[in-house]
Amino acid sequence: MSKTETEQNPLSLFEFWPGSIFYTPIVLYWIAMGLKYRDLSIPTAANPRIETGGLCGESKSSILDMAGPIAQEAIAPYAVFASGMGALDRALAAMERKELSFPVVVKPDIGCNGTGVKLVRSREQLESVLPQFPNDVDLMVQELIDCPVEAGLFYIRHPDQPQGRITSVTYKEAPVLTGDGHSTIEELIMSDPRMGQVPQIYLPRLAGREKSVLAEGEVLPLVFAGNHCKGSVFRDGRADTTPELTARLDAIMKDVPDFYFGRVDVKVPSVEALQRGEGLRIIEINGVGSEAIHIWDRRTTLWEAYRAQFSHYHQTFLIGAANKARGWKTSGAFGMLHSWRKQRRLLASYPMND
Repeated sequence: MSKTETEQNPLSLFEFWPGSIFYTPIVLYWIAMGLKYRDLSIPTAANPRIETGGLCGESKSSILDMAGPIAQEAIAPYAVFASGMGALDRALAAMERKELSFPVVVKPDIGCNGTGVKLVRSREQLESVLPQFPNDVDLMVQELIDCPVEAGLFYIRHPDQPQGRITSVTYKEAPVLTGDGHSTIEELIMSDPRMGQVPQIYLPRLAGREKSVLAEGEVLPLVFAGNHCKGSVFRDGRADTTPELTARLDAIMKDVPDFYFGRVDVKVPSVEALQRGEGLRIIEINGVGSEAIHIWDRRTTLWEAYRAQFSHYHQTFLIGAANKARGWKTSGAFGMLHSWRKQRRLLASYPMND
């Protein structure tokens, strides 16, 4: 894509619409489907071994813990420890158990949208980061996978199907500033055709550095967490879906008991390795609450985004209904509300992500 084209269309029409606007048609669709099935919580049975099917309030580690040997081999090593007094000792002990060394990633065990995700490079930094979290919550410490390509792979398999399929591939790119020796960080952000339109995403996390001047050629990554609403740039990579990638992801996800719907966030050495299904390192496995995030590519139209959303949520109702017919229970409307309120309360207490 040419520089001129990028400058002309740095954002899609709806990329940063308020959630209350963008998601209203999706909520209405969910309600309509719930009335059809006489159960608003049918999708929570799509991944029946996960709280709310992974819609909200679920533990990240509990999903990873279910993985068998094939899946565990691909998952980045992690450990869980409690926040609060003595958290540093517990975190270091957890790292020792898993043979983890700095740098590592620390994140809430219950969370979404990258909230609270921290890149920790040293023991001293870990000591300063841990008090930023509320007391008595579970935190994950995970190996930092140092691969240049990060992607979200959306996986769907119906309970009666022997193989699953990939419905979305999305590349996640962290925005980077390059210094010119005289412009401040804030000036560099404001002069960028994309970042300059949404400076409120980037400036608050600079912690007073916005007036600093980067040396010529000095590079500053602005976001670590690979989340669109936190400032990462998403690129539609569906064209890179191959039989080899599909077969590899299918083998991994069938090793997670009764997992049928969700997004797997991975890092890989290269796009070519991804296409071959090689070198996949899983960071997270997300359930019903995850999205096919190629919709946040700036080239995606509003109609294409809604079509993808409706199509995927339709699948959650089909899969959930099939699992309910097999005897699995749904969360119920009040169960969903309870989990959502728990998650919302926790998200409000976490520190800003890196």
